[in-house]
Amino acid sequence: MDLRAELLKSIWYAFTALDVEKSGKVSKSQLKVLSHNLYTVLCIPHDPVALEEHFRDDDDGPVSSQGYMPYLNKYILDKVEEGAFVKENFDELCWTLTAKKNYKPDRNGNSIVSHQDAFKLWCLFNFLSEDKYPLVMVPDEVEYLLKKICTAMNVELNSCELDDYLSQEPQGQGGLTVWQFLDMVNSGRFLRGIEQEAISMAVEEVYQEVIEDGYLWKKGQLRRNWSERWFMLKPSVLSYYMSEERKEKKGSIALDKHCCVEVLPDRDGKRCMFCVKTSSRTYEMSASDTRQRQEWTLAIQTAIRLQAEGKKSLHKDLKQKRREQREQREQRKAAKEEETQRLKQLQEEKERKLQELELLKEAQRQAEILLQEEEQRRRQQHEEMQRTLEIQLREAEQARASMQAEMVLKEAEAERQRKRILELEDMQERLQEALQQEVKARQDEEAVRYAQARLLAEEEEKLKQLMKLKEEQEEYIIKTQREKQVLKQEMENKNKCLEEAQKQLEEVRVNRQRVDQDVMAAQRKLRQASTNVKHWNVQMNRLMHPIEPGDKRTNVSGGVFAGYRGEILSRRDSSLK
Repeated sequence: MDLRAELLKSIWYAFTALDVEKSGKVSKSQLKVLSHNLYTVLCIPHDPVALEEHFRDDDDGPVSSQGYMPYLNKYILDKVEEGAFVKENFDELCWTLTAKKNYKPDRNGNSIVSHQDAFKLWCLFNFLSEDKYPLVMVPDEVEYLLKKICTAMNVELNSCELDDYLSQEPQGQGGLTVWQFLDMVNSGRFLRGIEQEAISMAVEEVYQEVIEDGYLWKKGQLRRNWSERWFMLKPSVLSYYMSEERKEKKGSIALDKHCCVEVLPDRDGKRCMFCVKTSSRTYEMSASDTRQRQEWTLAIQTAIRLQAEGKKSLHKDLKQKRREQREQREQRKAAKEEETQRLKQLQEEKERKLQELELLKEAQRQAEILLQEEEQRRRQQHEEMQRTLEIQLREAEQARASMQAEMVLKEAEAERQRKRILELEDMQERLQEALQQEVKARQDEEAVRYAQARLLAEEEEKLKQLMKLKEEQEEYIIKTQREKQVLKQEMENKNKCLEEAQKQLEEVRVNRQRVDQDVMAAQRKLRQASTNVKHWNVQMNRLMHPIEPGDKRTNVSGGVFAGYRGEILSRRDSSLK
């Protein structure tokens, strides 16, 4: 926090104190007086022309903080020089303005801290507060400041009681304002049983430690005598004054990385001595006690280290580290909450996928049941078809035997019938082979189904391929339905072939009756053949004419086996598909 930010915090309190109506605006006359006082305490040359020009009454209404900031930055803060004014006087001016309106100690005189101690606590609050307006001090910094005060009194702070108090406050978790902090200290809740003088000394000790100033004895360079001086430590310089009012500056010690601090033995009637060595001179000093010497040597060594690191102040550095630690805790907390939320989402996603998997398993079981029922129905249909074909085959064999008995007298025709029977037997063997191929195809189909079941089992372990396997399963179901439609079409074709075979059988029976009639007529005409040889030969030629596929008198066995042949060919085509 640089000097401008420190000054703005105190000026903010003064501005809000002048805002009586709490509208965020202050009258021009009050701002004029405030600016004049700031010129004085900050030791800036007065610029009455700019002051009158900025606050002239040619426009109406008061001025907001945003309207006052350009003047404040340009004519006051930009001209401030560090070390040219007494920071405590500036703080006292702002404290006086804001305390009249906001600080309300106990009227009966039962306040724990005095008015001067309240001012120092106000300064410490400004130093430790966040750089956001309205100014608040986060609970960690409240605990840090109270612990410093309690440590100075050799008292242990009850952190649990502090946490309870902050949790009861409406805005305690987000931080306390300076007035809430002073009310908490004055309530005596955390400092009960301690005298006001001890509290005042503790506040003064903490204030001097944070502000880094105090009295030391210094040995002169020329006269070599010892004089008490008020020292103020900054990271780059150790200044000393005649008194704590810091009106008369006696000198300064420039601190850099080449400086060092050494403890000296007691001599010349002085105790707790130490020296600051620079590249050009050695400064001898004496503290009031060993503890003060240790604090000063440690503070000066820290200032030298901070100067080498390019930092401003030990306590500012510690404050920045505490702020970074709080931000890291908040980031870890946010990351933990985000991780918890992400784990919750992953758990919900896992449960949703498990439910989807259960649904898919149930759908798969249903599909398997439907496939089994379809397979059983197809097997039954196949068995019924095979029995029907066997019956038809037996009937065809009976018809063939009957025809062989009837065609004994016709050797040529019988020879052709035997050849056809051989062809039909060959066809039967082909049918058996086709049936065996169908059985083999069924076995292959069972193997494919077994492989598919194995793939489905792997599908349960590989959730990433779930949707793809589901689509394959749906395609397989569609293919099965198509095969079902093809089998249905084959059944219809076979029924048609059976009907055609029955029709051909009826035609064969009609032809047989016609042939019987012709034979009887031929026998009658044979007795009369002695007179009409030419007529006999014509009749015999007609009877011995070979049966062609396109002849109207198709025999029974030829029609039946032609139906078998068409059925076998259609079944072979369907199995190949």
